[in-house]
Amino acid sequence: MIKKFFRFILLSALIFMFAAGAFYYFYSKQQVQELTASKDLNTLFTEVQHRPDFVPGDQIPQFLKEATVALEDARYYEHDGLDLIGLVRAGISQVIPIFDKSGGSTITQQVIKNLYGKFDGGIAWKGTEMLLALELDKNFSKDEILAVYLNIINYGDNYNGIGQASAGYFACTPLQLNEAESSLLAGIPQSPTNFALSTNFAAAKNKQKVVLDAMVRHHMVTQEQADQIYAEPIHYIAYGQWLTGTAYIPIQLNESVFSF
Repeated sequence: MIKKFFRFILLSALIFMFAAGAFYYFYSKQQVQELTASKDLNTLFTEVQHRPDFVPGDQIPQFLKEATVALEDARYYEHDGLDLIGLVRAGISQVIPIFDKSGGSTITQQVIKNLYGKFDGGIAWKGTEMLLALELDKNFSKDEILAVYLNIINYGDNYNGIGQASAGYFACTPLQLNEAESSLLAGIPQSPTNFALSTNFAAAKNKQKVVLDAMVRHHMVTQEQADQIYAEPIHYIAYGQWLTGTAYIPIQLNESVFSF
C-alpha cells in the first residue's frame, strides 16, 4: 500500500514536471527572445564583471564560496544551470504541500533574477528564467557565475555584493574574511532583512549554524571544525561601531578598507 502511494506521488510529480516543462518550452521561447532583445544576457553579465568595485573570484575566500554553495546550491558544480533533482522535489511539493520545496532555484537562476530585476513572476517568467540559466551556464564558467553572484547578491543593511558587505560589516577586504565571518555572511542572502547584522545578529548567528551544518553534510568541513568555527566570537560593525554580541566599542573607520 505504501509503495503504491509513493509510486502515485512520483508519477504525479513527473506528470506535473513534464507538463510544466512543455509549457515552459513552447510558451517561454518567445518570452526569452523578447526579453533578451532589449536586455542581452551576456552584456548584462559582463557589465557586472567590469564594474569598478567588482571583486574577482580569486579575491574571494574559497571558504566563503564553499559555504555559499553548500547552503544555496549543493549540486552547483554538477548541473548545467538547472537542478533537476530540485525541480522534481518542487514538483512533488505541488502534490504534497508539506514536502520540502528547497533546491529548486540554483545559483545560476538567482543570477538571472538579479540581472533582470523583478518580474511579474508566475510560470511564464519561471520558464524564461530556466532557459536563460541554461544559456548562462553554457556561455560562462562556474567560477565566473559564482563570482558574479557573490558580487550582486544582497547581504542586508543595504550592502550589495561581498565587497560592500566585508567592508561595511568587518572593515576588511573579502580576502581578509576569516571562516567564522565567511560562514556568517553566507547565510544572510536567503533573507537579507531578517539576517541583517545591525538589527538581527542573533538570527544571523543561528543561520550560520545552518550554513556550517550544510558544509558538514556535504563533507566540506568536519563536525569538529564546524563547532570550532561557530564558537569563534564575531566582531562586526553596525551604526559606525564595533560590536560583539550586545557590547560595542566606538571606532573611527579607516576609509582605505572601502577601496577594492
